[in-house]
Amino acid sequence: MSVEVRIEERSTVFKKRERLILAAVFILATPIASQAANPQGGERGGKEVVEKVCVACHGSGANGAPKIGDGAAWSKRTSQGLTSLTQNALKGIRQMPAHGGHPELSDLEIGRAVTYMVNQSGGHWVEPVSAKDMAKQRSGEQVVKGQCAKCHQSGKDGAPKIGDQSAWVARMKQGLDYLVRSAIRGHGGMPVRGGSANLTDAEIQNAILYMFNPSAPASGSSATGGAAATRAAAAGPNHVTAGTMDIYLGVVPAERLLSFPKESSERTMHGGIPSGPDYYHVNISLSDRTTHAPIADAKVDVQVEQVGLSGESRSLELMTSGTASYGNYVRMKRSTSYVITAQVRTPGSSAPIKARFDYWVD
Repeated sequence: MSVEVRIEERSTVFKKRERLILAAVFILATPIASQAANPQGGERGGKEVVEKVCVACHGSGANGAPKIGDGAAWSKRTSQGLTSLTQNALKGIRQMPAHGGHPELSDLEIGRAVTYMVNQSGGHWVEPVSAKDMAKQRSGEQVVKGQCAKCHQSGKDGAPKIGDQSAWVARMKQGLDYLVRSAIRGHGGMPVRGGSANLTDAEIQNAILYMFNPSAPASGSSATGGAAATRAAAAGPNHVTAGTMDIYLGVVPAERLLSFPKESSERTMHGGIPSGPDYYHVNISLSDRTTHAPIADAKVDVQVEQVGLSGESRSLELMTSGTASYGNYVRMKRSTSYVITAQVRTPGSSAPIKARFDYWVD
C-alpha cells in the first residue's frame, strides 16, 4: 500500500519565503558501467577534461606527472584501482594540487579523466557513469569542524550559522543541489570549495546538511523500529520522511540556470534549458533516512497539477551534477498554486512510495 504525505503550508508569508528547501540529494551512484560512458547530465567526458586541463602536465610528463601513453609509468598506478587513483587526484599528491588545480571540476569528471589517461596508456578501464565512492568520504561533522566552522560557527561575514535553520532555509529554497554547486564554485565571500580544494562534492553536501541540522542522526546510527519506521512524516518544508526514505523537493526557474557557465552540467542536462516562458526545473532527491546513503537506483515520476485541473506528468532523469537527484523540466504559471506528487519505486519494492507537496510559484 502506498505511503502518501501532504505538507500543509501554515501561512502566506511562510509559503512565499520559506518553501523549496533541500533538493537533489546525493548523486554518488552507479558503479562503473559495462561500456564506455556517454556523459550524462552535462558532465564532461574524460577526453574533454584531459585535453582542457590534464594535458598541461600529463602531456609532457612535467613535474614528474606520468606521461599519457607511457604504459610503464601508468602500470605502477593502475594497480591501485579507480577509487584509490581518483582519490589521489581529488586530494592532491606530490606536486599535483587537489582536483588537478581546477576545483570547479566535479569528482565524476576527475574520475573520467583518470580513466581516459589510463586507457591511452595501455589500460582497459571503463569511464564511470557516476561518481559512486570514488573517494572515501568524511562525514559532514568532520568537514564542518575541520573547515566550515571557521566562518559558520560565528556567522563571520554573513555566513549562516551552524544550526540556524531559518538562515539555511533562505539559502536552500532552490534546492540542495543548487546550493552545493554554488559552494563548489564559490559564492559571495566564500571561496571555491569553502577554501579547502581537497573537499569532494559529496563531502561539501554532507557539510551543508550537517550545518542545516546538526542534531540529525549520524551515519550508521540505529534505525527507529516499529511503526515509527514505516510512518510517513513531514520533516520540514519540501522535505518528507516516508518509511525509511528521505524525499526532498527542489524547484528552480529554468532561466536561472542560464547564469551557470556554458560548459556546466546545469546548462546541458536533460537536453538543455528549454526556451520559452514558465519553465521550471523540478528535482527529487532520495536518501536512506538512517545512513544518509544516496538512493540512485529508483524510478521517479512526478505529477504537477493545479488543484481541480489537469496536470503534467514527467519521468525524472538521474542527474550527475555532484549530488544524487532526479530531475526534469515542467511548465508552471507564476502566482499559481500547484500540487507536486512524486512517485518513487525502488528495485524489489512491492509498492511505490508517494510524497505530495503543496507548492506556490512566486
